[in-house]
Amino acid sequence: MANQRLKIPPTKSSLLSLKRKVAFLEQGHTLLERKKELLTRLVYERLQQYRALRQETKVVLAQAYYWLGVTHLRMGTRALRQVAVGLGLPLQVNILPRSSIGVQYPAVTAELLPLQPVGLMGTDSSFDETRRGLAEMVVLLARLGEAETALWRLLEEQRKTQKRVNALKYNVIPTYRATIHFINASLEEEERNTLFQIKVLRAQHNNEIG
Repeated sequence: MANQRLKIPPTKSSLLSLKRKVAFLEQGHTLLERKKELLTRLVYERLQQYRALRQETKVVLAQAYYWLGVTHLRMGTRALRQVAVGLGLPLQVNILPRSSIGVQYPAVTAELLPLQPVGLMGTDSSFDETRRGLAEMVVLLARLGEAETALWRLLEEQRKTQKRVNALKYNVIPTYRATIHFINASLEEEERNTLFQIKVLRAQHNNEIG
């Protein structure tokens, strides 16, 4: 299938303008290729981190719910609700914007705080393990959420960059090159016609003199 051409007049000024634009587009294509490679590398690294965090979260989640089950059996639902009233947050979470290769995503930092002491009456030693386990679980879930959000946004940017690379490589640049080829051929044909006309005029002039 022949490449399409731009609808512009086949003049020397158009030819020069197109050549400058093609050089600019090829430079842009090169930069986008580099960006795509960097994004692919970042996606791979983030994917490895996400998988490791997800596996670690599963382990901590299972431990946290194990201790929660033990505490629930030893203390009962009513006692758990009573002792949980008034307890402070076990961790501090900060969310700040972060950017990698122009891709923005939230950077989440979660820090465990010292466990708030509770009264000994009606509590079990497993209660502290439960609190600690659930707090560690939330910290990992926060990190996992950051990793997942960053991964999906990097993947989306990678797909967009790939589309731009393909558009330039298979559509825009070939169209400009086809137009340049057409204008070159048109100018060469025009030049040949001009030379032919000059030869005809010279021949007529020589015949008239002779």
